[in-house]
Amino acid sequence: MTLQLDGVGLTHANGHIALRDINLRVTRGERLAIIGPSGAGKTSLLRVLATALQPSSGSLKLLDQQPWALSAGQRQKLRSAIGLIHQSPPLPPRQRVVTAVLAGRLGQWSLGKALLNLLYPLERAAAAAALARMDLADKLHAHCDQLSGGQLQRVGIARVLYQSPQLLLADEPVSAMDPVLAGHTLHTLCDEAGARGISLIASLHAVELALQHFPRIIGLRDGRILFDKASDAVSPADLEALYANEQLQRNVPASPQPPPVVVHIPRC
Repeated sequence: MTLQLDGVGLTHANGHIALRDINLRVTRGERLAIIGPSGAGKTSLLRVLATALQPSSGSLKLLDQQPWALSAGQRQKLRSAIGLIHQSPPLPPRQRVVTAVLAGRLGQWSLGKALLNLLYPLERAAAAAALARMDLADKLHAHCDQLSGGQLQRVGIARVLYQSPQLLLADEPVSAMDPVLAGHTLHTLCDEAGARGISLIASLHAVELALQHFPRIIGLRDGRILFDKASDAVSPADLEALYANEQLQRNVPASPQPPPVVVHIPRC
C-alpha cells in the first residue's frame, strides 16, 4: 500500500476548513487524477500527502510509515521517496537545466556529493535522458530563465523522473502547455510511472485530460470526496454535480447563447 488516509481533515490557521473526512487508499503503481472546481482542496490534499502539511484530524500512512510519528530527520528521509511536480516549478532563473534536473536526487545524496554537483554537474547522461523523454534534450545547458512556462514545467517533470520516487505527486503539471503538448506530456509521464511501478497522483483542471490519461478519478468538492471511480464510469451527472455553479474546463466549445430579444416600441 502506497498510502492510506482515514478520516483526514485539515483546518488552516485562519479557520478555513480545507479537507473534510478524507478516506483514500492508493496501491503501488496506481495512477489517479483529482479533479474539482477551484478551491475544492486539491492542492491542500497533495500538500498533506507530501507531508508539507500535518492533518488536523484523522490518520495518514505513507509508504508503510506514519510520517507524523517520525522524527524530523526520519520524515525528511521519507520525503526523499516522494516526487513533487509543481504548477510553477521553483527553479532559480540563472540555474542551468542540467543542474535543475540533477537536483532531483539531492535528498538521496551526501552533503559532499550535493555540493560537488553544484560546481560540476554529475550524471549528465542521466539528466540528458530524462530531458529527452520530455523532448528537451537540446536544453541541457540552457539557463532556466531562457525557457517558457511550459518548458519549465517539463524540466520539473524531468527532475522527478530522474529522482525515481516511489510516490509522485503532480499539482497542475501541464497548465502552461497547449492541449496537444499537455496530452503528450501526460502520456509520457503516465507511461514512465507505470513502467517503474511509481504511484502517481495528479490534480488537473482539464477534465478531458484526466479522463483520457488516468484510469481512476477522484472528484473533490468543498474539501470532500464526491466520487472515486474508474474513469470510464464517471458520468456527465457526476461532473455536473462536481462542477455545479462552476464553468467546467473541458476541451469542448461552450453552448451557444441565444441572441438577445430586442423589443421595438413604436413611437406615439
